[in-house]
Amino acid sequence: MALALDAGSVRFASVNDRFGAARAFIYAQARLLEQRLFATLFEAAPASGVLAALSGFRNDDGGFGHGLEPDKRCPASLPIDVEVALTVLDTAGIRDERLLIGACDYLASVAGSDGGVALASPVIEHYPRAEHWSEWAYRPGLNPTAGLAGLLHKLDVEHPWLDRADAFCWAALEAGLPADAHALGETLSFLEHAPDRDRAEAVAGGIGAHLPTVEMFRADPDAPGYGLTPLHYAPTPTSRWRALFSDAAINGHLDRFERDQEPDGGWALTWQPPSEAATLDYRGVVTLNALRLLVSYGRLEPASVRLSS
Repeated sequence: MALALDAGSVRFASVNDRFGAARAFIYAQARLLEQRLFATLFEAAPASGVLAALSGFRNDDGGFGHGLEPDKRCPASLPIDVEVALTVLDTAGIRDERLLIGACDYLASVAGSDGGVALASPVIEHYPRAEHWSEWAYRPGLNPTAGLAGLLHKLDVEHPWLDRADAFCWAALEAGLPADAHALGETLSFLEHAPDRDRAEAVAGGIGAHLPTVEMFRADPDAPGYGLTPLHYAPTPTSRWRALFSDAAINGHLDRFERDQEPDGGWALTWQPPSEAATLDYRGVVTLNALRLLVSYGRLEPASVRLSS
């Protein structure tokens, strides 16, 4: 791998080096799940490997846990881990009826009377967790109910809980769009895939004007610290929400993503996980996401990398 030093940072000599370094990082440091997902997305491996790896995080109640979302090392099922599982299934192109219906049954079992679910529950307090996982995550909200509903609609799932979740989301949106970047991202997933298209498009019309007011939205690509960027909302050039952002904004954040690749090939985190293992787990997640994003926008060319037999 050829490297060159520039103003105190490491830059890679070519896009092939960039992709190859990230691939090496994933196979050296990431979880089996991200390795299998990488192989399916970029090396034509069958999606059955992703399903097998994901199944190890599933519990008998139909939910997912065991640190699938790595910032809390709790084995119990949690809605946030279910959302990660659904995202993995969608990314790999898997529609497993048993897992999907089981996940909905679990969500129904922990939902409030209005259908909303919380990200987590106090059970996480018995296990190592990142500092930001606390009481705020125990309250039902659009984060994660809207994101879960959006993914389930995208995956063409039918379940009684999903009808209740839709009603919860519409009722919450009647009060206005969410003020938090994470909840807004969940809402965008719901608005993109909700069956009531007229209602969804009516709400979507206000997103552009609302964005500048959203907490933890990082419009400036050079801003330090944690935040969601336009690329979180438009991870591909054909994303439903790409039109919300100028070419200059998208290109500025793509440039930042390229600059942020670390010498070891992976991408660093802007928050503190609860352990070294959790840090590596999450670095595998964000590195795979960065690769998918940069490939989608034409900044990397995985097909040009020679893979060993």
